[in-house]
Amino acid sequence: MPFCCRCGSPTGESDVYCRNCGAPQPAAARRPALEGITPRTASMLCYLPLVGWIPAIVVLASERFRDDRTVRFHAFQGIYLFVVWLIVDWVIGPMFRFALAPLPDPMRHSFFLGGLLKAALFAVWIFMLIKTSQDQVYKLPILGELAERSVAEQR
Repeated sequence: MPFCCRCGSPTGESDVYCRNCGAPQPAAARRPALEGITPRTASMLCYLPLVGWIPAIVVLASERFRDDRTVRFHAFQGIYLFVVWLIVDWVIGPMFRFALAPLPDPMRHSFFLGGLLKAALFAVWIFMLIKTSQDQVYKLPILGELAERSVAEQR
């Protein structure tokens, strides 16, 4: 049983602070980051629509998944999928708006085309969530190749 480094009272194995005096305990008792998360869950988090890039960056930066090629592949592919979303939202959508400007009621067409592309990207995100939840590695046509190269360059 460990004891507090300041007052000497008994503390638990995983206590970060002493219950008696509130002093912080040594870092050796703390759990490493992402210890309780499974590789499958980490891979699935990388495909959350619109916010999956955040867990993907955390996974890529963590020590726990540094040698897990599958999880790193999903993290890179999830980031690249989000980049495609940004390209559709910021580049392709406004291009359709300007291209259809001379036509009558151009906003309806631009929202239709941009919305169609965004719906397709959401469908890909959901598809990848399902594939990853079944522990299947699915390479998207262009993004999968980029993700494989990114994982290979890390070695």
